[in-house]
Amino acid sequence: MDIKAKVDEIVSKVKNDKDFSKNFKENPTKTIESIIGVDLPDEEVNKIVSGIKAKLTADDIGDKIGGLIGKFKK
Repeated sequence: MDIKAKVDEIVSKVKNDKDFSKNFKENPTKTIESIIGVDLPDEEVNKIVSGIKAKLTADDIGDKIGGLIGKFKK
């Protein structure tokens, strides 16, 4: 399984699907297992959850920085 590809896929789904995002926030482990279709050990799922949360945070920070730069250009 390509974990990076799954993380990217899930991050996109969290950003674009409100129901999925809600489920991810409430129970990330169960939500991840439902999308990958495999019951992984918690240790492995937690790595994926951590990667998704980190990517979401990084993307959010990038969006905010981009917005600030746009304001300064005006």
